[in-house]
Amino acid sequence: MSNELLFQELGLDNQDLKKMLYDMILIRKFEETLKQLYQQGKIHGTMHLCIGQEATAVGACFPLNNEDKITSTHRGHGHSIAKGTDVKKMVAELLGKVTGHCKGKGGSMHIADMTIGNLGANGIVAAGLPLGVGAALTSKMKELGYVVLCFFGDGATNEGAFHESLNLASIWKLPVIFFCENNLYGMSGSIKEMTNIESIAVRGSSYGIPSETINGNNILEVIKATQDAVERAKQGKGPTLIEAETYRWEGHSRSDARKYRTREEEKEWKKAKDPIEAFKEILILNNVINENEFIELNEKAQNQMEEAVEYAENSDDPSLDTLMTDIYA
Repeated sequence: MSNELLFQELGLDNQDLKKMLYDMILIRKFEETLKQLYQQGKIHGTMHLCIGQEATAVGACFPLNNEDKITSTHRGHGHSIAKGTDVKKMVAELLGKVTGHCKGKGGSMHIADMTIGNLGANGIVAAGLPLGVGAALTSKMKELGYVVLCFFGDGATNEGAFHESLNLASIWKLPVIFFCENNLYGMSGSIKEMTNIESIAVRGSSYGIPSETINGNNILEVIKATQDAVERAKQGKGPTLIEAETYRWEGHSRSDARKYRTREEEKEWKKAKDPIEAFKEILILNNVINENEFIELNEKAQNQMEEAVEYAENSDDPSLDTLMTDIYA
């Protein structure tokens, strides 16, 4: 389906469209700001940036309501922002401040906000899937009506937890959406080196789960696929597997020199497949925004990030007497 037909079918109002574009810009500004803070030595430990993957986060979270849940990954900043997490508290968390979402103890890979259905990121590959399945089981058993969307990368599909989660969700027809962000690389390993199948989506057929592969850099495709999956889940028809093909502009982590891929490949994705530029062009074509408004959205996002950094840097460090609080298993 063409972008024009898809745009018309979705029937989104201008306010929602502008909000989604802003959220995509904010995610990128957030990641660019964190990159600078990391280089300045203000963020400790490792960090995984999602620049280039903004459409998957925003498009997948748009059809969800506040009661619906998500589970995230080590590359989860965008997921958190798209679900509505406060960026001030997110920056504070990464700087290890007491005002962070997890009081400075979670850091980059463990941001969570239960008040908006963000069940948390996870540093263990594929570990969010069984947690999401458990939350979906709760929704079904207690008739709570919410849906769970599990984000994970292509590398997670080679983990046992992936297969166990899909099998259980299929057997019990749980209201869960398995959303794979296939950014072509698991650390330094190409997807072609790690799997011998034409797409991740074909793995859903092994468990009787409806599956599809979409362009993860086209937010309209992401919205449509997720909307259909949400509707299916809330009708009691069980899980869906969505494979969204995308690309991370940065390395796996901040220590990754990206020697396993060419700079020409990176330039091609940045120049021709930028999800923000693609969405901007769609909105301009449909008279939703103009170039000046796009510039204003960028300035607004930059200002929001500057305020978030100021808030975090002015926040207190956790006191030593709280070292053993909020620790449980």
